[in-house]
Amino acid sequence: MAKWGEGDPRWIVEQRADATNVNNWHWTERDASNWSTERLKTLLLPVRVEGEEGACEVTEVSKLDGEASINNRKGKLIFFYEWAIKLAWTGTSKTGVKYKGYVEIPNLSDENDIDEVEIHVSLAKDEPDTNLKTLMNQEGAKKIRDAMKTYISTLKTEFTQGMILPTMNGEHMETTPQVAPKAEDRKTTAGSSTATSQFKSVGVKIPTCKISLKDTFLTSPEELYRVFVTQEMVQAFTHAQATLEADKGGKFQLLDGSVTGEFVDLVPEKQLVMKWRFKSWPAGHFATITLNFADKGGETEVYLEGKGIPASEEERTKQGWQRYYFEGIKQTFGYGARLF
Repeated sequence: MAKWGEGDPRWIVEQRADATNVNNWHWTERDASNWSTERLKTLLLPVRVEGEEGACEVTEVSKLDGEASINNRKGKLIFFYEWAIKLAWTGTSKTGVKYKGYVEIPNLSDENDIDEVEIHVSLAKDEPDTNLKTLMNQEGAKKIRDAMKTYISTLKTEFTQGMILPTMNGEHMETTPQVAPKAEDRKTTAGSSTATSQFKSVGVKIPTCKISLKDTFLTSPEELYRVFVTQEMVQAFTHAQATLEADKGGKFQLLDGSVTGEFVDLVPEKQLVMKWRFKSWPAGHFATITLNFADKGGETEVYLEGKGIPASEEERTKQGWQRYYFEGIKQTFGYGARLF
């Protein structure tokens, strides 16, 4: 029998007036339902595929029923999630004919492997048969499955940041996977403040990447620059509420708060530099987006460079800029159509 104070330290409960759950050894739970709802929407809405028949894109998340939570028990994270999802999609043929349909996902759950999750693609009632359904059923379903993989991955990494696991010496350790220090590296004298600081939590580093895009708009650099820095025009091409202050250090908020940031540098007709983030990214993390405008005589080429994009968000961020910014601007202001 162990002497007083020499037992397993995880079982020694200190006398604490605040009844703190020391080292999170006891069962703790965090509700991930609201975060998951927003995350799934932002991952699924940018899904778009193209083929010889035309193009298909998800236009609405019409049903998202379910829940998600994370439990921490004895230093182990246990994930629960179960969702029934229904999406609306629109297909546009090469001749411009539009078709509408649905995608149903009845069993996105921790009990099913991602490759076992069912994805049912159908056409809306009274819609004629079209090869676009096959395109959506094959290529579209692949992108939807990839979006769900990203959701599961970020649920287990980004959302869990800040959930503390117990360690051998009782110090805090973030849940993001890390290389554990070797046993000999942990040996230190009791009074060494330097060694103690090595185990303190200093935040979480996430893997990031760069993205680049290029597009051409049938307007002048002056007009195109104005589109990006005028609140009314931003609201027009995003079809959502927006606020922005087009000055150095000015804040902006787009798509009903899904995108936020700050202008770092503004050179009229030439360049825009901004700190930019999706709402679902880890708190406090911003990417740097640079837009360069080049006059091509009646046209303007835009070069986008993004740095510090969370690696798991690379494709979603590129698709978001292409769809909600570039294509949105062309469709709203007619900068993509040539008149002969």
